[in-house]
Amino acid sequence: MGSAWETLPHLDCSRVLCCSRFLMTRMSRQEVAASRKIARSPVQPSPKPSQSQAILSTTTAMIRTRFAPSPTGYLHIGGARTALFSWAYARRHGGKFVLRIEDTDLERSTAQSTQAILDGMAWLGLDYDEGPFYQMQRLARYHEVAEQLLRSGDAYYCYCTREELDEMREQQRAAGLKPRYDGRWRNSTGTPPPGVKPVVRLKNPQDGTVAFNDLVKGQIAVANSELDDLVLLRGDGVPTYNFGVVIDDLDMNITHVIRGDDHVNNTPRQINILRALGAPLPQYAHVPMILGADGERLSKRHGAVSVMQYREDGYLPEALVNYLARLGWSHGDEEIFSREQLVEWFDLSAINRSPAKFNPEKLQWLNQQYLKAADDTRLAALVRPFLEADGCDPAAAPGLPTLASVANLLKERVSTVAELADAAVYFYRSLEPSAELKAQHFTAEAKPAIFDLRQRLAVVEWESHAIHEAIKSCAKEHGIKLPKVAMPLRVMVTGETQTPSINAVLELLGREETLKRMDQQLENFLNGVE
Repeated sequence: MGSAWETLPHLDCSRVLCCSRFLMTRMSRQEVAASRKIARSPVQPSPKPSQSQAILSTTTAMIRTRFAPSPTGYLHIGGARTALFSWAYARRHGGKFVLRIEDTDLERSTAQSTQAILDGMAWLGLDYDEGPFYQMQRLARYHEVAEQLLRSGDAYYCYCTREELDEMREQQRAAGLKPRYDGRWRNSTGTPPPGVKPVVRLKNPQDGTVAFNDLVKGQIAVANSELDDLVLLRGDGVPTYNFGVVIDDLDMNITHVIRGDDHVNNTPRQINILRALGAPLPQYAHVPMILGADGERLSKRHGAVSVMQYREDGYLPEALVNYLARLGWSHGDEEIFSREQLVEWFDLSAINRSPAKFNPEKLQWLNQQYLKAADDTRLAALVRPFLEADGCDPAAAPGLPTLASVANLLKERVSTVAELADAAVYFYRSLEPSAELKAQHFTAEAKPAIFDLRQRLAVVEWESHAIHEAIKSCAKEHGIKLPKVAMPLRVMVTGETQTPSINAVLELLGREETLKRMDQQLENFLNGVE
């Protein structure tokens, strides 16, 4: 048949190099050197284990976990939780956490998606010890291993065309059979058809069982007769997911593969590749999927699923990390815990086998708790971009309260930074009350008391308690209840009916700004109320 790679097509180098150049710009010199070192790491062959051999123990080696997303979209909630669990397990055991970008889908992988993944990881504080490594920089490595499998007789060339495969599956469906590759090129000695770009397929064992102990789901066994000969290298020389991930995990000495349970069906195939190479097996932990409140798989219709969308919506990263950790994992009844406590407590044995349900209200409540405890200066920095996007520049209003002091007053009442920004606007921009609010609160009954209060506020000591006493005494002397004075005052100064205690708001706003806003609205009493 000739040399193994004489029959394989050449890669479209322009596409590969374009992708690689971008990815290389994202890596430091040290990362590039490490990536090249890994790319050259050989598989050390050893005697093949029997099909019934138990998974090799990795308990005596340093724990090494990885997160290996595909850059075909943003970092979503499910992926972020997988990354968090992998990160926490490595940190818990003093191990290493590796980031790998599986970018072999040339049609869908983008530079923007790669950056979105890196940004999401950074925002969540999921630091990695090695990487990011990129599969498209390791193509020669996959070819090398494929050649090894071809030489050992554990892989073979398949020259089936797409049309032949479609016809094969159609006939199987018509016969009531499970569609699968029928192995027609498995032991073929015929002459390859001209002009057909072959794929490389694994010679999957045809009898026996693939069994492994999943660290979350328990013992899993699949008969080899249920598995067909999967493709290792496509016709363009790019590895399939199952092949690339196995070689990467092997070369990077990954001891624990922690991933979503949608990969359970891939695991027997990957184990068979490792067995063909005579390589040790990692331990596997498949984490149940995340469902929406309706019990369906989490998707865009359930709300924001991109990690960075939560930043845009005003959530704190530590709140999202805390919430993601509790999605399917628990430590007793603990609901709120620090990153350090998560690392101290995290163990795969505490992951629930059942799917977790995503509850936006619970996340919002948790974020509120973190906001209440957050440093005011930090909140001020987070709030500023929201205000500026709303056309409100706190720095352009000298004499008005600092953002940190406003955050301190308002943070008990909001659930997100975005809500905090909305609540802070009236401190930096006078808001005109609606006609409905004026009609409801600028009443003839309140008018004398409000005019009187204006005079008192001009001379009272500008301190919360003194302001409160001035409002209280004014209402008493005019024979009306306190809200009949406090609510019109609140509407005049803030344009709203829901604020912290009005005396606290006025103290922070300052006497000059308070009186200016009252004077602007007193005309409404004069013109609209008799």
